[in-house]
Amino acid sequence: MTARWAILTGALVLAIAGSASSHSLLLESSPGAGSVLTGTPRELSLRFNNRIEKKLSTIRLRDEQGAVRPATVLVANGPADWVTATVDALPPGAWRVEWRVLSTDGHVVSGSFSFRVAP
Repeated sequence: MTARWAILTGALVLAIAGSASSHSLLLESSPGAGSVLTGTPRELSLRFNNRIEKKLSTIRLRDEQGAVRPATVLVANGPADWVTATVDALPPGAWRVEWRVLSTDGHVVSGSFSFRVAP
């Protein structure tokens, strides 16, 4: 009986670990989270730990007051684990990037980070 429980428990742990690891995790971004830029970025790029569905992914950029700034996702651009969006020149201040992607496991994952453009 003990061996069966050990096997079932092990299988359950592996199943949970396998499903959790397939969600998309943000690995890096440009600009980086918390960075202070001396110039204005023209693109926002985000790299994830697995392939994401770009057509169903969004990147939103907000200024210090929460107003949304246009960001256009480039659907056909770059590797399958990167999402890139173009933006107009940004004035100095704090900016918040909000992202939402469809993971390869079918789950929608979202998050955000901030950066600053120096005067």
